[in-house]
Amino acid sequence: MLITPRQDKLNKIVILNPKGGCGKSTLVTNLAACYAKRGTVPAIMDYDPQGSTTAWLERRPDHLPKIHGIVAYKKSMQATRSWQLRVPGETETLLIDSPASFDHDDLRELTRDSTSILVPVLPSLMDIHAASRCIADLLLVAKVDRRDRKLAVIANRTRKNTKSLAKLMRFLDSLGIPIIAVLRDTQNFVRSAEQGIGVCEMPPSSVKPDVVQIEKIVSWLDAWPQRRRESTTTTSINKIPSAASSLLRRAHFGSA
Repeated sequence: MLITPRQDKLNKIVILNPKGGCGKSTLVTNLAACYAKRGTVPAIMDYDPQGSTTAWLERRPDHLPKIHGIVAYKKSMQATRSWQLRVPGETETLLIDSPASFDHDDLRELTRDSTSILVPVLPSLMDIHAASRCIADLLLVAKVDRRDRKLAVIANRTRKNTKSLAKLMRFLDSLGIPIIAVLRDTQNFVRSAEQGIGVCEMPPSSVKPDVVQIEKIVSWLDAWPQRRRESTTTTSINKIPSAASSLLRRAHFGSA
């Protein structure tokens, strides 16, 4: 359970995909660096046993804007779980780096009270299949309502004008889930991770296309209060397109 006196104003962003290696931690750290650069102190809650975001925070230079880290994958015998997962009262943005493996109860707990859920997807058949199961579980198990418009997809490690990218984009478009950014396959993300920084903190001349995409994601995330207001006043029911519904149910329950 998250402890914060400003729960109603907390922007809780969950980065989720049970497929390992899809870029969850890279996305979390770059978003955190972007928020920190604004002058606020975001928090990262690291549920991934690999501890990638925690290690990134440890490498982060002291002179850069601060980011609060919460090591959620470790359980302490000296403190209660709620105390261990406490969020600083001044925190406005909380980024959840989810584990690569979780059950349905974990999924419901991770996404509870979330303002935004991001699913990074790589352009391969294996990753597309894993993403379809993940999105199906979000809609059918965690009961994420598409009308709330808090679920979005990031196309990750892409290369322009490739068949794999075209196939990925067709799949994502068929689901009716917004694709809010397309991150390219570049060493900029690798180099920034090694230094404990975000691409927004690297020399602008070499990372401009990457920063543009990260800022697109941040702009969408920042609009969560407006999306929440609109969802509460919406009276029309937007159903999942029949093809997408069939695809997601096959992914969730398994094909016969």
